[in-house]
Amino acid sequence: MSVGARSIRHLLSSLARARSVAPRYSVGLSYSYSTNTKPTTLEEREEEREKEEVPTEGISRPLADVLKELNKRIPDSLVRTYVEDGCALRYVPWHTLNRILNLHAPEWSGEVRNIVYSPEGKTVSVVYRVTLYGTDSEIYREATGTSSMDDTTYGDPMQKAEAMAFRRACARLGLGLHLYHEE
Repeated sequence: MSVGARSIRHLLSSLARARSVAPRYSVGLSYSYSTNTKPTTLEEREEEREKEEVPTEGISRPLADVLKELNKRIPDSLVRTYVEDGCALRYVPWHTLNRILNLHAPEWSGEVRNIVYSPEGKTVSVVYRVTLYGTDSEIYREATGTSSMDDTTYGDPMQKAEAMAFRRACARLGLGLHLYHEE
């Protein structure tokens, strides 16, 4: 078990004891709480301790397995098309990529690393990092997205630049990469 999983397990167990309730977990990560009664025998205490432990096995997988899943082709039903300068471009919305990451790499993280405005104030660029965590290692990829300050088709320029950078960082990990190779 990784150090992070142990510390999460310890934190949740401590919180459960502090609240006088013990979490009960089942398949699907749903949970409920019950009143914690003091066990009287050694056997009951051991049984209670086992119930308090948070299962972490099965959530994480080796990084190679996660990357293998992310490199699969995204179904066409999730791909959108927009026309820019007479050219049709296919993309996957950022929120769809977010859900795919949540499904196949639940411990992923993302962060904006840098925001740069052009000297003339006409564009904004965002550097975004996506990090995947496996049971054996972690990997991250960064990408940039740039949007014109004059572009008001949807959202604000910062949102567009961030979404573009996020999609590109995901593609660098293999998620949706096939869309960049289509003609």
